[in-house]
Amino acid sequence: MSTPLSNKKILLGVTGSIAAYKSADLASKLAQAGAQVDVIMTEAAQEFITPLTFRSVTGGGVYTDEDLWGHEGHVLHVGLAEAADLMVIAPATANTIARLAHGLADNLLSLAALAARCPVIVAPAMDGGMWEHPATQANVDTLAARGVLIAGPASGHLASGLAGAGRMLEPVELLARIRHTLSAGGPLDGVKIVVSAGGTQEPLDPVRVLTNRSSGKQGFALAQAALDLGAEVTLVAAPAVRRAPYGAELVEVRTAEEMLSAVREACREADALVMAAAVADFRPADASSQKIKKDAGVPEVRLERAPDILAAIGAERGRENRLKVVAGFAAETEGLLENARAKLDKKKLDLIVANDIGAADAGFEVDTNRVTLLFADGRSEFLPLLSKDEVAVRVIEEIACLLGKN
Repeated sequence: MSTPLSNKKILLGVTGSIAAYKSADLASKLAQAGAQVDVIMTEAAQEFITPLTFRSVTGGGVYTDEDLWGHEGHVLHVGLAEAADLMVIAPATANTIARLAHGLADNLLSLAALAARCPVIVAPAMDGGMWEHPATQANVDTLAARGVLIAGPASGHLASGLAGAGRMLEPVELLARIRHTLSAGGPLDGVKIVVSAGGTQEPLDPVRVLTNRSSGKQGFALAQAALDLGAEVTLVAAPAVRRAPYGAELVEVRTAEEMLSAVREACREADALVMAAAVADFRPADASSQKIKKDAGVPEVRLERAPDILAAIGAERGRENRLKVVAGFAAETEGLLENARAKLDKKKLDLIVANDIGAADAGFEVDTNRVTLLFADGRSEFLPLLSKDEVAVRVIEEIACLLGKN
């Protein structure tokens, strides 16, 4: 499956910090994601990790200051910089940040940074006192004003034994920022998409809730797929044990009522809505303000209908929002296509994703899905068993077509 990282040329700069070991992990993750990675190491970086490590995990070139004066001579830094789709310096020491801020060009890395015309990400790594020093902060502000993306640092335990801000971001976090940076200017650039995810929780008492088995995986994958095409994404999510995709605006909710309010607000200026959340159809009519004690016997719980978010938002199209496309999901255990088509027509959707949750390898709590796409114009398309990431890509591609952005 193609992502913004596929076949992109990444120039990774590594400087003299103990966090250099994280850079090897980052380089490996970039290569596994399909990127072509070249590495520039400063002299100090080689005291912490060897060039062979990076060659082994990327299969790409690894360059040091010795190469600057080798057979490729003075054009090496220009060639590396011109070929790169993105440059990331991780870890970036206080010394290297100062070099970049003042435009020094006394090693291969700083030369390449000056020659780079692509986006540049800098991931600081240093002790807390060094990070907080006015000189470092001034240098960081200078780089940010020039358009350099500053990623981090994080707070936590530092190599000095102290705790504070200064830790290099974890490779998975940097990978997400790199992916988001490379998605800029995609087919959905300038398009605002709202995605809902997860299963709502309707309180029975302060301890217990009525909920469902939705993990939020499909909704989060849809948000990532929209981000990958350059969209601006608002993710309205019920409780889910997963990290929201970097770049998405996360709005956390619990109940159907809260989700309706959040989705309604987000849709006011949105172009498309994808309702992937498993919203409760029913909720307790009278939630107890105190924990229900089992000694009181088995309680009788009276239910009432929860808000129908798709119906409510659909009724407001053209008046309260500017939505051009509304897509929903139909999770069914029987009569899949008939029930999905009826929901599509009743709620005046442009697209519905019919999902047979009775299958063991699809639906809730698994990483795969087998769905059928049904369109308002009568078309339908069956998708074979795919990962939820792949399903998300297909759904967002169809939404892009409906928006005229293909």
